[in-house]
Amino acid sequence: MNREGRIIIVDADACPVKSEIARTARKFDVPVWMVASFDHRLVPEDGVTVFQVDRSDQSVDLYIANRIQADDVLVTQDFGLAAIGIGKRAIALSNRGQIYSNRTIDFLLERRNEQMRKRRGGGRSKGPKAFTEEDRLTFLQTLTKVLSDKQEIFIT
Repeated sequence: MNREGRIIIVDADACPVKSEIARTARKFDVPVWMVASFDHRLVPEDGVTVFQVDRSDQSVDLYIANRIQADDVLVTQDFGLAAIGIGKRAIALSNRGQIYSNRTIDFLLERRNEQMRKRRGGGRSKGPKAFTEEDRLTFLQTLTKVLSDKQEIFIT
């Protein structure tokens, strides 16, 4: 797929900051791709292209992984997809404003695997904490910094 310039690609299935992404991207004239399964109703808007994929649990991730390029901005809660984005030299953000990096992603993936092993063994683990307005503001600040290029971001 030929395209020019940076885009924001959103793993949109469970993303609580879709409207904030669209609004901020318009300020910086950066196109947005929202990718979600057919189970989620998304409406295209100015500057936002919606891509709907099948319901399989990895369809969104595969769609994004096959299209993301260096310097794109990826918004996802999925550590595995974030690792793929980082590997392709994209800037990967969580919906809470955390910038994933090579320094942090290995730890996050290992912790995720430990939690999965614990659950398979009959153990319990806490889910993510509730999303707050503070999380929303932190995300907006981080996305604004990334798009304005005022903050140096180290992905190494």
